[in-house]
Amino acid sequence: MMKHTLLVIFLFAFGTAFSQDMNEGFKYLESGSFNKAEVYFEKILQDYPGNKTANLCYGRAVGLNGNPEKALWIFTSLLDKYPGDLEIQLNYAESLLWGKQFEKAKAYYNDLMKDHSANFNVLLGSANTYSNLKEYETALKLVNQALEVKPGNSSAMTSKKYIRLGYAYQMSQARQYQPALNMLEENLIDFQNDRETLLNMANVYLIVKQPENANKAYRLMAVNAKDSIVAINGMALAAHVAGKDKLALQLATETKKSVYALADTTLNKNTEERYVQALIWNKQFKHSETEIQKLLKQHGEKNWVLALRATLGMYKSNFNQSIADYTQILKRDSASFDGNLGIANAFFADGRPEKAYQAVDQTLKVFEKQKDATEFLSKLNTSFTPVVDEKISYSFDNGKNFSVTTGTAVNFPVSTKLAFQTVYQFRRAGNSNNAGKASTNNFELGVQYQILPKIRLNAKAGVLSANASATNYNKFLGEVSAKIQPAKLQDMEVGYKLDVQNYNAELINRNISTNHFFVNYNLGSNFGLGWFNQYFYTTQSDGNTRNLLFTSLYYNFMTNPVLKAGFNYQTISFKNQVPSEYFSPKKFNAFEVFVDFLKDEAVAEKKSWFYAVNGAAGIQMIEQNSGQFTYRVQAKLGYKFSNRLLANVYGLQSNIASASVAGFTYTEFGLRVKWLLGNKPVFRWKAK
Repeated sequence: MMKHTLLVIFLFAFGTAFSQDMNEGFKYLESGSFNKAEVYFEKILQDYPGNKTANLCYGRAVGLNGNPEKALWIFTSLLDKYPGDLEIQLNYAESLLWGKQFEKAKAYYNDLMKDHSANFNVLLGSANTYSNLKEYETALKLVNQALEVKPGNSSAMTSKKYIRLGYAYQMSQARQYQPALNMLEENLIDFQNDRETLLNMANVYLIVKQPENANKAYRLMAVNAKDSIVAINGMALAAHVAGKDKLALQLATETKKSVYALADTTLNKNTEERYVQALIWNKQFKHSETEIQKLLKQHGEKNWVLALRATLGMYKSNFNQSIADYTQILKRDSASFDGNLGIANAFFADGRPEKAYQAVDQTLKVFEKQKDATEFLSKLNTSFTPVVDEKISYSFDNGKNFSVTTGTAVNFPVSTKLAFQTVYQFRRAGNSNNAGKASTNNFELGVQYQILPKIRLNAKAGVLSANASATNYNKFLGEVSAKIQPAKLQDMEVGYKLDVQNYNAELINRNISTNHFFVNYNLGSNFGLGWFNQYFYTTQSDGNTRNLLFTSLYYNFMTNPVLKAGFNYQTISFKNQVPSEYFSPKKFNAFEVFVDFLKDEAVAEKKSWFYAVNGAAGIQMIEQNSGQFTYRVQAKLGYKFSNRLLANVYGLQSNIASASVAGFTYTEFGLRVKWLLGNKPVFRWKAK
C-alpha cells in the first residue's frame, strides 16, 4: 500500500552530493519516470562508474522500475565498498521492501535502530516495514517518532495516513468496529475530508448497518463530478442496506445517466454494476437480464459481469446457473471473494450443504474473519446444530373445553444428510361442564435423510399412552413422508401419518385412531405470487372417512420484514355425520382473506426482537346453513438472546370450524424456548 512512500526522500539527503549534471536524472526519479531515470544513470555510470551518488540513484531507478533483485545486488555491492554507510544501508533496506522481503527488512531496520534510533529515515522506513507486515500498532508508534524528529513531514504524514487505514481495516476484519471508526476519525483530523478515509468509514458503517452514517461520509467526499458518482453509488448500496430498494434504484439510475460524460472506464464499470444490482434488488428481473446481456456483449464474460448474472440466478432460484458462473470466476481467480462466498450460498440454496461448507471454509482461509463469510458459516452451522425446542401452552374454547400441553422436541443432525429426532408431548384436557378429564403422553423417535439434493425422507414411530375417565389405552404413532422440490420454485410433500384424536377429553375417551394420507404443494414465482395447496384423505378407526382440501393464493409485498396477503379456501366432507361426537359435516366450505406480517427468527440478529402478526376474516358455510362470519388472529413476539438461545410468547384466537370442533371460539396462548446445543454441528467439532 505504501510501496513508493520513500520514493525520493533519500535523494534530498544527498544534498550537495548531486552534481549539476545529474539534476535531470533526479527530476526523473522525483516525477516517477523510473525507466528514463534508469537509462539516464546507466549512461552516467559509463563515464563515472565509481560515482557513489550515480550508483545509488541507478539502484533506486532499477528497483522502482520493477527489478528489486538487481537493485538489491547493486546496494549490496555498494555496501561491500562502503561498509557502514547509512545512505547505502537505507537504500538497501528499502530495496528489501520493493522485493517484498518484509521480514528480512524488519530485522535489518531493527539493527539500524540500535545506532540510529533518532534518524528520521530509519524510523520512517521501519514504520513502513511494520505496516507492510500488518503490524500496525508498532508501525504507528514508529511513524509518530519520525514525526517528532521532523514535525509535519509530508512523507511521514502520508505513511501515517495509510498505516491508520490499514489498522482500521484490520480492526474491522476483527469486528472491532468502534476502534476502527475512531482510527478513521483521527485520520480525518489530519486529512480533512480525505477521500480514502471517508470511503473506508462508509464501508464500516455499512458493515454495522448504519446506512445514515455511511451517507454522511459519502456526502463529505462528493466534492467533484467523479467523486460525486462514487458517493451516489455508495449511497445506493446504503439504501439497499436500509431496506429502501426503490431509492437505491433511483440513485443508481441517476449515476448511470451522468457517468458516461466523464469517460472513466473504472467508474463506468462500477456504475453499471451498481445499476444492475439495484434492478435485481427491486426484482426487475427482465430488465436486469437485458442489461446483463448488453454487458456480456460489450465486455465479454468478465468476472464482474458473471458475478451479476450469478446474483440474478440466486434471486430467480436458478442455482445451477449461479454455480456455473461462480465456478468460472474461481477458475480465473481462486481468491475472488464474490466467487468463493457466492458459490457457498448457491450450493446451500441448491441443497448441497457439504459443498457449501467446503466453499465457505475456503473463503475464510483467504478472507480470515470476514463478516459476511463468518455470518454465512454461522447460518450454515445453525442449520445442522443439535437443538432443543420446548413449548408449553394453554387453550380453551367457549364449549368449556380446556387443555394444557407441554412438549419437548430434539433434533440431532449427525451429518448434512442424516438427522435424528425425539419428540415428547404431554397433554391434559378437560371440560368444566361435565368435569371430564383425560391426559395423553406420546413419545416418538424419528429420522430424516436427504437421499438427493432435492429429496428428503422423513420417518417417525412412537407410542401414545392415554389415561381417560372411561378407558386407558396405548396406541402406535407413525409418519412417513418425502419432501421434494420437483422444479424451480416448487415444493411438495407427500406422506402418511398415523395419529390419535386428542383435542378434548371426550375425543380421548372415544379412542379414535386416524390414518392421514396427505399432499402439500407450493408453487412460487419470481414476481411475488404464490399458490399453496394441501389435501388430506383420512380414514378413522370408527369407520368414518374425511376429505380436506385447502388452497391459498397469496402475494408477497415485502421480504424484510415479510408482508404477505391473500385468499384462502377450505372444504371438508365426512362420509358419516356424527355431530354429537365430533365435528363431521358432509359439506363444509370456508372463504377468507388474510394478511401476514412477520420478522422471522431465522433472519433476526442476536439481541434483537422477532415477531409475527396474522389476521384473517371471511365466511364459512356448514351443510345448508347460511354463511357465518369468521375471523382468526394470531400474534407472536420473541427475543433472540444469542445465536444459540431464543424465546417467544404467542397467542391466537379463532372462531373458524375445524376437524375437531364447530361453533366454538378457540383461544390459545403459550411460551416457547429454543436452545442450540453448541456453537456448531457435531460433525464440525474438530473444525477450527
